[in-house]
Order: sequence, then structure tokens, then C-alpha cells
Amino acid sequence: MYKKKLLIVLLSIASLVTFTACDLDKGNEKDDITKKLSIVTTFYPMYEFTKEVAGDRADISMLMTPGTDVHGFEPSAKDVATINEADIFIYSSSAMETWVGSLMNSLDSENLIVVRSANNSEFIQSENSQKNQNSVITENDGNILNEEDVPETIEVKGLSGHYHTGDVVQLVAEPKENVSSDKFQWYIKTDQGNWVAVEDARFDKFEYTTTGKNFETKVVLYNSKGEQLEKSKSISVIIDDHNGLDPHVWLDPVLAQDQVDRIKAALIQADPAGKSYYEKNAQLFNSELQKLDQEYQAAFDSADKRVFIVQHQAFGYIAKRYGLEQVSVGGLSTEIEPTASRISEITNLMKKYDLPIIYYQHGENSSIAKTIAQETGTDIEVLYDLEGITQDMQDQGVDYITLMRKNLQALKLSVN
Repeated sequence: MYKKKLLIVLLSIASLVTFTACDLDKGNEKDDITKKLSIVTTFYPMYEFTKEVAGDRADISMLMTPGTDVHGFEPSAKDVATINEADIFIYSSSAMETWVGSLMNSLDSENLIVVRSANNSEFIQSENSQKNQNSVITENDGNILNEEDVPETIEVKGLSGHYHTGDVVQLVAEPKENVSSDKFQWYIKTDQGNWVAVEDARFDKFEYTTTGKNFETKVVLYNSKGEQLEKSKSISVIIDDHNGLDPHVWLDPVLAQDQVDRIKAALIQADPAGKSYYEKNAQLFNSELQKLDQEYQAAFDSADKRVFIVQHQAFGYIAKRYGLEQVSVGGLSTEIEPTASRISEITNLMKKYDLPIIYYQHGENSSIAKTIAQETGTDIEVLYDLEGITQDMQDQGVDYITLMRKNLQALKLSVN
């Protein structure tokens, strides 16, 4: 009788222990699902790619709000704190997010996983970085300035923070004194330290097409006797081609798959329990990207006209992948306006090749494209560089694949 009672007690204890262990296992499994990763991404493509892979196992935020310039962005103290508290920080490249280097110096989280999704070996040279990068000007190019002790009271306006090779520097001199016989002369400093006059730069407005080299310029105001009245301080013009690289890697559906894979690897590192989940999601999204690539190939493989003209240079990866030729009115920068001569050159090119469309980037000023279209009797069409999309577009379910297909349909109007 005693043995029977003891057996019942032991069985009861065993059942209780087993039940408790099972319950704990279920609790841990539940915690694995509900404890989401915290991920900070920089701009839209990184956010979209991460969302596709992470699914509901992560809370994902994006630093860039619609309309923010990715190149000129500066993280706030709040942004730095948010990244420090995250599990993963994902960006494309230092060629795109030029501020990431300084951001890294501000981070102190030992557990943060930082993902650069674009690989250096994938980059192509920007259109303008392949052009002449010789010295700006030499001693033989013009008259050397004879410095006189006149006040530096001319104010120079229009200087941008930096330019890309091929951009046009457009400056305006505003003298303190207005003299009826004013004559301006712009100068550029040579490697030897002398100031040499720029040919045909004798007005208050100064336009200069950049090479791949920084330079200094100043302007001097003369009277009718050739006497110096006043001058400006030296102005430094900074050329930053981001190592001459075109950063728009994500616009190539093949290279986008590589970015997705690098993001997937980081998610698995941070959350090994979700490995199969992340792998499945990445495979599904990459399948969509492969299909997109096939659609582009089918559209352009047998095209006779393979040239398309864009207002700004952002679609070089699409051009390279599918054997097309991108011709840009301006350079990589959307802030620097092209010269009248460059617009005239593009106008003649459109007429020569009988191109029906000029493209501008979504979210950017289309006035230059409209001017050229009016001159040539052609139409304008939008292309999406996907650096950012509006909240309304996101609310309507617009995504990377949707916009890349819109780009395909738009390009088919010119490439056919």
C-alpha cells in the first residue's frame, strides 16, 4: 500500500515537472517571436529591402523623410541615440551616404551590427569622372593678376558646398560700390600660386565647368582706366566625386539581389532563431528581382535605339546592365544647373537621334527638361531614382518593384 502511494506521488511530481518544462519551452518560443529586432535604415531602398527580408520579426525605421537630400543629410543627436539603441544599422555606401563616416565616430554601441549593403567592386564610374581631370588653369592660360591693396568688399554669392566633375559653378559678384564703368575680371589660382585671368570672365556673373580638381577663384573690379577698385576674398570650390563613383547601385535588379543577401546575413547574425524565415523571405524577394531583370532584358535586347537622355545622371546602372547609353544634361548633382551651352548641345543631340522623350527625376525640378522639350517638340517623362518616395505613395502600396516597372515602361518610350 505504501509503495502504491509513493508511486502515485512520484508520477504526480513527474507530470508537474514535465508540464512546467513544456510551458517554459512555449514561453521561450513565444519570446523569440514577440521580441523583435530594432533596425535603423538610411533611405528608401534600404528600408524596402530590409522590410522584405525581416517581415514581422523586426521594427524598422528610416532616417530619411521624403524630400531629404541623402548626400547632404546630417544625423541629429536624436538620430545617433536611436541608432545606438538599435540592433542593426543598414546603409548603402559611403559614396551615397557621404556622412556615414562621421556618424560612425559618434556611435558607442558595442553590440550594434553595421551593414554596408553595396560592395565597392559593384560600383561604376560616374559619367563625368571619366572626363579630363587636368589642372584647372596654367600660367600660360591668361594674364597674371598684379595684387594691389584694395578692399576685399565684393561679396560672391551662389557657391555650393561641393560640386561633382562636370558641374557648372555659377557665381555672382556683388560689389560694395556701383560705378558706371565697372569692369569685372575673374581669376583662378594656379598650382604655382599666381592668380590667372579666366578668358571671357569679365562680367559680374561667372560660369565655369569643373574638372576633377578643387580650385580657388576671386573677382576684381576695375574702373575705365584699368585701376583696381575692390576685390573679393578667395573662394574655394570643392570637387567631391565620391571617389568618382556612381552610388545608385540599387537601380540594377541584379546588384539589388546582392544587397538583399547582405541584409539577410546581418539579420541571421542578430537573430539566429529566424534564420529559415529570413532565408525564405530573401529568396522570395530575390525571385521578384530576377523576374524584373528578365523583363528589362526582354524589353531592350533587340532595341535599335539605345540612347536615352536624362536631366540628371542617376541611371547609369540600368544603362550598363542592359547595354543602353545614358546621356545627362547635368551631372550627378541635382543642385547644379547646366549651362545654356550644355542645354543647346543636348537639344541638338535629341534632334540628331530623333529622340522623342527627355526624362527628369521624380521629386526634382523639371524646368530644364520642359525647356528642352519645348525647343525640340518632344515630351517629358518621369524616372524614379528611388532615393525616396512620398508617404502617400507608400500608403497606396507603391514599392520598389512597382516603381522599377514604371521606369521600364517609361524607358521603352525612348529605347525601342
